[in-house]
Amino acid sequence: MCSTPNITVSKSKQNQLFILHNLHFHRHTDQNTILAIMISALRSVLVPLSRLTTSLYSTDAAASKQGKPKFDPTTAINEVAVEKDKLFSRLELELRGVDPAVLKSYAWFATTAANHLNIEVGKCWAERKPYHDRLTLLKSVHIYKKHRVQYEVRTYFRYLNFHKLTGSTVDTFLEYIERNLPEGVALNATKTEIQEIPEHLKQLPSEI
Repeated sequence: MCSTPNITVSKSKQNQLFILHNLHFHRHTDQNTILAIMISALRSVLVPLSRLTTSLYSTDAAASKQGKPKFDPTTAINEVAVEKDKLFSRLELELRGVDPAVLKSYAWFATTAANHLNIEVGKCWAERKPYHDRLTLLKSVHIYKKHRVQYEVRTYFRYLNFHKLTGSTVDTFLEYIERNLPEGVALNATKTEIQEIPEHLKQLPSEI
């Protein structure tokens, strides 16, 4: 036996289906009956809308009586625009993987994306020797101590440096390269932010 899937339909879709069903069911009836069905369906849609607008106006009036400021979208946009963007002197990416060819290809992809975004690319280099993680186990479970098997995992490292970035550029760049990160590759990002000197350090000490 085939089970029918559960289908969720919104209220507006339900009203439209109700109208179509009634029109199909009463296709042999007169026009007055069809108009009555359509008017009742429209009322079921318009009544909740009128209640919603009434509640919005009531909350706005209550806020004005209490002395609370009204929400102004232009003010919120200006506050966001006034916020300063962060500055970063360097962004260092550390790549780890088991295949050096994959790391090299991904490093080329990241530097190409940085060139398209007008990001200054710094020194990019890789370690000559990988990091070896060895694990020695018995070849048998309980006996034959002399017979052992050694497993080795080699981890390769590659480093990329980028200079003179803004906060929005760093977020966009990292999101783009993280979305295209291949399987088996780990990414670690280190950011160096530029900040202003605090006020208590700008003032000269009165006594030395």
